[in-house]
Amino acid sequence: MPPGDTALPLEARDAPSFAELFAGLPIAILVIDPAGRVASANGECEVLLNLSERAMRMMPLDSVLKSPPNAGDGRAVSAFDIDIGTDRTGRLRVDYYDTAIADRPGWRAIALHPSGDSRRVGQSAERGGARAAIGAAAMLAHEIKNPLSGIRGAAQLLAGEGAGEELTSLITTEVDRIAALIDKMQDFTDRRPLTTEPANIYPLLDHARRVAQTGFARHVSIEESFDPSLPPVLIDRDALLQILINLLKNAAEALDDVKAPRILISTAYRHGLAVDAGPGQPRRRLPIELCIADNGPGAPADIADHLFNPFVSGKPEGQGLGLALVEKLVRDMGGVVQYAREGAPEMTVFRILLARGE
Repeated sequence: MPPGDTALPLEARDAPSFAELFAGLPIAILVIDPAGRVASANGECEVLLNLSERAMRMMPLDSVLKSPPNAGDGRAVSAFDIDIGTDRTGRLRVDYYDTAIADRPGWRAIALHPSGDSRRVGQSAERGGARAAIGAAAMLAHEIKNPLSGIRGAAQLLAGEGAGEELTSLITTEVDRIAALIDKMQDFTDRRPLTTEPANIYPLLDHARRVAQTGFARHVSIEESFDPSLPPVLIDRDALLQILINLLKNAAEALDDVKAPRILISTAYRHGLAVDAGPGQPRRRLPIELCIADNGPGAPADIADHLFNPFVSGKPEGQGLGLALVEKLVRDMGGVVQYAREGAPEMTVFRILLARGE
C-alpha cells in the first residue's frame, strides 16, 4: 500500500477502481482512440455486440458497428432507433450517443442502448428473459402436473363416496383448467426440431378457417385474398395449423366489441424478399407471405414491441403464451413473424414470412 493510504477512510480504500466501475456499468460503452480504433469495451457492450473486448480491441470502429453520419467529426452525435449491425453482429437497433472525451483530443466514448425489439432475426430467443421464462415454464410444468393428478384423483374418490358432488366437481374443473395451462407451457418449452417439407398451404388455411368459423369466430366475417400461383411452402403441417388457429382465435377475441368484426386471411409471393440470418450466415430468402389481419383496436402501445415475449398479454385473463408459442413455431420452421398496424382504415396484421419449398 503506498504511503499515506492508511490515512484514508476504510470506505475510500475499498472503493472500486475506475476499471472496475467501467466494466460494471449497466450501459454498453466503447472507447475509441484518435485513429478510430476500439480501445476499450465494457461487459455490457460485449453482450450487446456479441463480441469480446479482446476481439474488438484495436479493430476499426466500422468493423464493429455501422456509425451514423457525421459520427467521429469531433462533435457530439445522438441517433435514435438506428441499425448499427454488421455482417459480424447481425441486425441490431439501438439508441447511439457519441461524445468527445474531455482533455483527450481525438478520443471518444460511444454509449449504445437497445431500442425496441433489438433481437436479431435468426438469433436464439433463449437469451435473457426468454431463456429464464422457458426455464421457469419447464420447471413449473414438471413440478405442478404430478400433484394435480393426485388432487383430481382424490376429488373423484370423494365424489364416488357421495361427499359434496358440487364441491368435488369444482375441484376437478379447476384442476383440469390448470392442467390445460401447463400443457400450453409444455408446448412452449418443447425443443424438439420440427420436420419441415414442401407443402401446399391452402388446405391448411381452409381447415383453420372452418375451425374458426364454426367455433370461436362464429360472429366474425372471415375473408380471403389469396395468390393463386403460390408455390409449395417449407413447413411443418401440424405447427402451421397450430399457428393459424392461434392467430385466428387471437383476432376473434380482439373483435368482441367491434360492430362489424372482420378477419382477412391473405397470401402473397414477395420476389427478392430476404432477411438477415445472423453473423456469418447468408441472407435467408423468405418470399412466402401469409397474413392474418383484423379490424380490431390492436395491441396496447406499451406492449406492442413485446408481444412475442412470454407472459406478455393485452387481455386481462391472458397468460401471454399464445403469441410466444406462435413466434417459437415460426422460428423453428426457419421463418419470421411480425406485428404491425397497417392500411386505411387501419388493421392489425400478423405477417408470417416463410421459405419456399424447393
